[in-house]
Amino acid sequence: MCGITGILHFQHLTDPESRVKKMNDALAHRGPDAEGFYHDPCISMGHRRLSIIDLSDAANQPFHDPYGRYVMVFNGEIYNYKELRQKLSDYPYHTSSDTEVLMAAFIKWGIGCVQEIKGMFAFAVWDKRTETLWLVRDRMGVKPLYYYHGNGLLAFASEKRALMTSDLFAKKTNPNAIADYFSFQSSGYPDTMIEGVHRVKAGTWIKADRHALQCETYWRLGNIQAEQKITKDEVQGQLFELMNRSVSSRMMTDVPLGAFLSGGIDSSSVVALMQLHSGNNINTFNLSFTEKNYDESHYANIIAKRFGTKHQTHVLNPDDYVAQVESALDAMDSPTMDGVNTYVLSTAIRKAGIKVAMSGIGGDELFVGYPNFLQYRKVMMGKSGYLVSLLGRKVGAKFLRLSNNDRNYRLATVLDIVNPSLKELYPALRRVMSPDIISRLTSLKSNHQQWKKILEAEVNRSSQVGYFSQYSIAEYMGYTQQTLLKDSDQMSMAVGLEIREPFFDHELVEFVLSLNDEMKYPHYPKQLLVETLDPLLPGEIVHRKKQGFVLPWDSWMKNELNDFCSSAINSISERDFINGPELKRHWKRFLAGDSSVRWTEPWLFVVLSHWLNKQGIS
Repeated sequence: MCGITGILHFQHLTDPESRVKKMNDALAHRGPDAEGFYHDPCISMGHRRLSIIDLSDAANQPFHDPYGRYVMVFNGEIYNYKELRQKLSDYPYHTSSDTEVLMAAFIKWGIGCVQEIKGMFAFAVWDKRTETLWLVRDRMGVKPLYYYHGNGLLAFASEKRALMTSDLFAKKTNPNAIADYFSFQSSGYPDTMIEGVHRVKAGTWIKADRHALQCETYWRLGNIQAEQKITKDEVQGQLFELMNRSVSSRMMTDVPLGAFLSGGIDSSSVVALMQLHSGNNINTFNLSFTEKNYDESHYANIIAKRFGTKHQTHVLNPDDYVAQVESALDAMDSPTMDGVNTYVLSTAIRKAGIKVAMSGIGGDELFVGYPNFLQYRKVMMGKSGYLVSLLGRKVGAKFLRLSNNDRNYRLATVLDIVNPSLKELYPALRRVMSPDIISRLTSLKSNHQQWKKILEAEVNRSSQVGYFSQYSIAEYMGYTQQTLLKDSDQMSMAVGLEIREPFFDHELVEFVLSLNDEMKYPHYPKQLLVETLDPLLPGEIVHRKKQGFVLPWDSWMKNELNDFCSSAINSISERDFINGPELKRHWKRFLAGDSSVRWTEPWLFVVLSHWLNKQGIS
């Protein structure tokens, strides 16, 4: 796990070496163990290393092949590197790292190596002979990779903040991406909040040379085919094998390993399978709150006791959090509503001496863990009746909007859809702030047409799969890639912690998405997963009310964080795209206990305000 940087410059560029050095410095948190550079007349590349596999200096990067042709910088882990090393045994290895296996694979198969490697990765390869740069990102989009292309050059980095230190472009905000942020708590592909900075799409490579920039997607969620004939016993057998293999392959490390343990089904499943493969008691970590309504430590303790883990519970009170909040927001490469949760627990785990932690994120998206899955299926299965009731739905939507409540507005948006489809329903079900509130508090427009076109194109490829799988694909392209995985990476790597997520194994995802709705229907939470792992998970974990990993923001913002939030609200109120007086009134209504103003609305402005000021964006 690392950070990578580089500038490809076929035309004259002033001092590229120092620019890449500044970019690398901006990623010091991602790789505190080593730093390296490569420079030639066409390109400068940098690397920051967090040593996980083969801790020797020989595995440092940039990594050179033994024949003098290729230079590579790599962020991530190749989970099948040992198997690949056996297949590529004619390569003259001098390390035991997965980086060298990746280099051997690229030499053998070229860009076709992406079909052979399994893992989470973002890497760049410079071919000195052909003067060609390859940028590659993993299938599920677990590892980030951003780029700027313009003025005769191509710059890339693991984080946007590194690109912004290069002084290659003006730091201007992208209004469309900010509108996406207020709607969905993050900006969607391909835009970022910085004009001209893009993210490499998941499952995609970019080829750049003197003549052109070529982009190709080598793996798509929409290409998954529905499984036609398979019994429930066969499903559970294959699913257990895939889950078991996914967890065991992610346990390879030369440094201490731990696991997030909330006490929910997903993290408990990962811990249960980890213990099957561990000869020692594994390290597990839980975040506990003094506010009992948010505390899940009781359930985490049940799982820790059942599997004999070395368990640590970190109790967080408001004073502790106030002391960390600014550091957490400083760590954000992209503003987000949820990421602080991951930062707090990652900090505690890293202080315990752990460099790699397993996480259960992704289980909800794969095993129908959100109510939105059932809502989407219900609408689509009753589509004919839904179309007939258009007039009644319009009347109902009008009355719901009168309540001035964002939840009711979201339902009204669903009722207003004339011809229900995934591209229309998913944004309506996932929205965190209504267009009316956004237009009242800002001058931004939030129609998301570009994002809907991308979603529609992907879903059209997957029309054979069931409604649950269709919605999973939307989740992966939307909330998962744009928020969940991005938060997981930026907030853990901010403290030098590598997170591995077994539920994002692409073979596991392909299999579960190929199953029909009946096979995955959750008569109780995540029934297919639970039955597959039976009897590993106790009933009191399975049959309890779902509780998301959230902090008690509503209380804290009105009390311990009041001054901090008020200052941020006042600051962003001066921005030209903000209706300052209206935003301040909205904030006062929240402080006064107005139930129609949810904490998420002012918090989105607080986070964005802090990020804009921190990055020096005018």
